[in-house]
Amino acid sequence: MNSDYDRVSLKTILRRVHEDEDGQVSLETILVIGLIALPVLIFLYKVGWPMIKGYFMTGMEELEESRDDFIEP
Repeated sequence: MNSDYDRVSLKTILRRVHEDEDGQVSLETILVIGLIALPVLIFLYKVGWPMIKGYFMTGMEELEESRDDFIEP
């Protein structure tokens, strides 16, 4: 009941994994996307987020003022 997989040595498995380049393109693509996305995310966090936060805080303050005017005419 011995199959060919039972007789494969660790050295043979490591050589097959090392020579296999099928995932190389996918890995390189993921790394390139990461290298592009990281500066964009840092920029949005440092520059864009305070602007977005200020926009929503102003909107919330206006909404609260409108609510107060509606409750207490």
